[in-house]
Amino acid sequence: MFEDPFVFFALVIAIVALIFARKAMNQVAELRQRLEAIQAAPATVAPPVPPPLTPFEQFEQSLPPASTAAAAPTPPPVLPEIESAAPVLPSEAPEQAAGGATPPPPPPPLPQPGRGFEETIGTQWVVWVGGLTLALGGFFMVRYSIEAGLLGPGVRTILGGLFALALLLAGEWTRRKESVSSIAALPIANIPAILTAAGTAVAFATVYAAYALYDFLVPATAFVLLGLVAMGTLAAALLHGPALAGLGIVGAFATPVLVSSGKPDFWALYIYLAIVTAAAFGLARVRLWRWLAVTTIAFALLWTFPCLQCGPSMVGPHAFHVLVGFILAALLVVCGFMFGPPADAGEVEPISSGSLAAYLLGATLIVLNSFHADMAMVVFGVLVAGSLLVAWRSDAATGAVGAAAALVFVVFAEWAVRANSDMLVLPGGPLQGIGPSATDGSVSVHLISAAIFAAGFGIAGFLAQGRSTGPIIPVIWSAAAVFTPLALLVALYARIALLDRSIPFAILAVLLAAANAAATEILSKREDRPGLQAAIALFATGTLAALALALTFALEKGWLTIALALMSAGTAWISTQRPIPFLRTLAAVLAGIVVLRIGYEPRIVGHAVGTTPIFNWLLWGYGIPAASFWAGSILLRRGGDDAPLRTVESAAILFTVLLAFMEIRHAVNHGDVYYASAGLTEIALQVCVALAMAIGLERLCLRTGSVIHNAGAILLTAFAGLATLFGLLLLENPMLGWIDVGGVVINLLLLGYALPAVLALLLSYAVAGQRPVVYANTIAAAALVLALAYVTFEIRRIYHGAVISDGPTSGAEQYTYSIAYLAFGVALLGIGIVVNSQRARLASAVVIGLTILKAFLIDMSTLTGVYRALSFMCLGLVLVAIGWLYQRILFRRQAPVPAAPAAPAGE
Repeated sequence: MFEDPFVFFALVIAIVALIFARKAMNQVAELRQRLEAIQAAPATVAPPVPPPLTPFEQFEQSLPPASTAAAAPTPPPVLPEIESAAPVLPSEAPEQAAGGATPPPPPPPLPQPGRGFEETIGTQWVVWVGGLTLALGGFFMVRYSIEAGLLGPGVRTILGGLFALALLLAGEWTRRKESVSSIAALPIANIPAILTAAGTAVAFATVYAAYALYDFLVPATAFVLLGLVAMGTLAAALLHGPALAGLGIVGAFATPVLVSSGKPDFWALYIYLAIVTAAAFGLARVRLWRWLAVTTIAFALLWTFPCLQCGPSMVGPHAFHVLVGFILAALLVVCGFMFGPPADAGEVEPISSGSLAAYLLGATLIVLNSFHADMAMVVFGVLVAGSLLVAWRSDAATGAVGAAAALVFVVFAEWAVRANSDMLVLPGGPLQGIGPSATDGSVSVHLISAAIFAAGFGIAGFLAQGRSTGPIIPVIWSAAAVFTPLALLVALYARIALLDRSIPFAILAVLLAAANAAATEILSKREDRPGLQAAIALFATGTLAALALALTFALEKGWLTIALALMSAGTAWISTQRPIPFLRTLAAVLAGIVVLRIGYEPRIVGHAVGTTPIFNWLLWGYGIPAASFWAGSILLRRGGDDAPLRTVESAAILFTVLLAFMEIRHAVNHGDVYYASAGLTEIALQVCVALAMAIGLERLCLRTGSVIHNAGAILLTAFAGLATLFGLLLLENPMLGWIDVGGVVINLLLLGYALPAVLALLLSYAVAGQRPVVYANTIAAAALVLALAYVTFEIRRIYHGAVISDGPTSGAEQYTYSIAYLAFGVALLGIGIVVNSQRARLASAVVIGLTILKAFLIDMSTLTGVYRALSFMCLGLVLVAIGWLYQRILFRRQAPVPAAPAAPAGE
C-alpha cells in the first residue's frame, strides 16, 4: 500500500502525535480548571495562638488596676515570628496604625508537583515529535509530488507555500493565545516556537524547489525570497527563543538533502547556504547565542565534503561557498571586528578564531581535491590574507593565524610529496642546481605563492610585536612568522631539488637566517612587554633553524639529521639566555624528531653510507648528533632537572651507543649494517663497548645524579650481561661450533673473553659502595667466569690450533688446565693480599675450589701415570702454601707473653 517507507513512517508519527496532542489538551484544560478554583477560593488564615504566660506575667495580671488618669494601655505581648505570616507592606502601615482591621495575608504559593513520565510524554515529547512530523510532512509532500507526478509543479509549489504559511500563522496564533492566558509555555517544549520553526523550514524548501527544480524563479527573485524567509526566521527567533533557532537552522541545512534533483546545481545550493548562514550568524550576533554560531559553522563545513566528490571541474561554486562563509564569519562572528560581539583586549577567543580556521580548512580541502588548481590556490591565498587582516584588527581571531600557518604548510607539503612530473618553470629556464627541466607551470605558481605567504607571515608577525597587551598574542604571531617561511622552504626544497644538494636553496636559507637574526636584534632592544621575551626566543630559534637548513641544502642528504640535532643544541643554548620553558620543550621535541628520523633509516643516507671503517657517514650521522645532544643536556641542566632535559639526555646516550654499535656492525660486515647475523667478533666488540660506556655513565651519574644516566648505566650493564651469556658463552662459543679464533695470543679469545673480563672487573669496582652489594658481586662473578673461559679457551688454542672445537682432549691438556687454574687462583690470592681485597681472595677460593673438584672428578678418572701424580702433588703443595699464607700473613696470631714469676714472700 505504501510504496515509500518514509511516507508510512510519517503517517505513523502523525497519528501518534495526534493522540498525544489530544491527551495533552485534556491535561491542560484540567490544570486550568484547578488554577481557576484556587484563585476563586477565599484566602483565610487562622489567627496565631499566643504563647502561654509566664508566672511573672500571671502575677502582674492579678494586681488591681491603677487609676484611670494614670492608666496607660498595656501593649500586647510580642508574638514570635511565624513563617506563614506575610510581611506588612509599607502602604498598609497607616491603616493598621489607625486601628483598621488587618487584612489577611495572601495564601502561600502551592508547591509544584514533580513532572511524571506521563506528563513528560504529554507536554514535551509530543511537541517535539509533532513539530518534526509537520516539517517532515512538508518535505515528504514535496518529494512525493516529484516522484508521483500527481500535481503540476506550479500547484505543488503553491501548496507548499500555503502549508508553510499555515504553520507560521498557527505558531503566531498559539504564541498570542498563550501570552494572554494564565498558562506559561514550557521553555523546552514551546509549541508556538516549534510550529513556527516547521513553517520556516517548509518555506525554505518551497522557495528552493521553485528555483532549483522547476525554474519558476530567476536567481535574483530566488535570492530575494530566500533572504526574506531567512530574515523572517531571524525575526521569529527573536520572539520565540532558541528552540526556533535550533530547529530552523537544522531544517534549513537539511533541506537540500530532502529536496533534491537528479542534476545538482551547486551555484544554487551555495547561494541558498550563504543566505541561511547569514541569517543564522545575524541571529547568533543579536541574541549572543554562541552555540548557534558554532552549529552553523559545523553544518556549513560539512556541506563542503560531499560536494568535493564532483572533482576539480567544480572549483568555482566550492570556492564561493568557503569565501562567502569566511566573510560572514568575519563580519558577524569574530569578536571586536566589524559587527561582531565586543572582545576582551589581549585574549584569544576560541569561536572567533575557530570560525575562520574552519573555512580555511574548507579552502584547503578544495585545493587538495582540485590538485592545486589556480582558482583554488587564489581563493586559499585570499582567505589566508583575510585571516591575517582580521587577526591584525582583532586579538580574538589571532588563533586563526596559527591555523593558517599550519594549513599553508599542509598545502605545500602535499604538493611536494605528490608523485607527478611537474618541475620548475622560470622565465629564464630552470636555475642551475635547483632541479631538472620543467614540464609545466605548476612550480611557478607555487613559487610565487610561497614567496607571498612567507613574506606575509614574516612581516606581519614581526610588525605585530608590541601591538597587544596579552602575552599569548605576540607569541602566536612570532611563531607563525618563524614557522611558515621555514616550512615553505623545506617543502619547495623537497619538491624541486628532490632532497638533493642545492646551492640556491642554501642561499635562500642563509637570507632567511639573516632576516630572523635582524628581527631578534631589533626586538631585543625594545622595552619589555608581555610576550616579548618568548617572541625574541622564537626568532632566535628561527635563525638557528635557517642556518641548519642552509647546511642541509648545501651538503648531502644526511646533513638534515645533523642540522636538526644542531638546532636542538642551539635551542638549548638560547634557553640559557632566555629562560622560557617553551624553548626547553622545543629542544626535546627536536631531539625526538631526530630519533624518529634514524628509526626510519638507520643508515642516515641509505646505500651511500660508504665502506670505509669508522670514517663513513655513520660517524657524522650519529657522532655529530650525539655530541650535539650531550652539549644540549649540559646546557639544559643549568635550568634544572625536568622532562626536556631527560629527553635530550636519553637521545645523547642513545646516539652514542648507536654510533658505537653501528660502526662495529659496519666494520665487521664490510659496510652492510643490515647483515642477517652477528658473529663472535661483533658480539665481543659490542660487549666491550657496552661495559666501557656503563663505567663512564656510572662515573657521570656520581656527579650529575641524573635518573637517565643511572638508568642508562643499568641498561647497558644488562645488555652486556645478556650478550655475554647468550652470545659469548652459548651461541658463539668457539668450543661449540666451527669458529676460527686466529693466532696464539692476539686472537678473538683475547677480544671476546679477556678484555670483557677486565672491563667487567672495573665496572664492579665502579659500582662498589654505590649500588647494592649483590649487584657489584654479580658483575665481579661475571668477570671471573669470563677470565676462566679465556684461560680455558687459550689452552685449548695451544693444543688444537685456530679451531678449538676439533680433536680430543689429551692428558697433557688436562694437566695444563689444572696447573693453569691453580696458577690463576694463586695469582688472585696474591693480588688480594697485596691490595687487601677480600673480593679477590674470595675469587681465589672459588677458582681453587673448582680446581679441587676437577682434580677429584676429572683428573682422577682421565689422567694416568705421571700427569695424575703431578696434578695431585701440585694441588697439595698449593693448598699447603695457601694455608701457610693465611696463617702467617692474613690471620697471624701473636703468641701470649708468659707471666713473670712471683717474688718470694720475704723479699
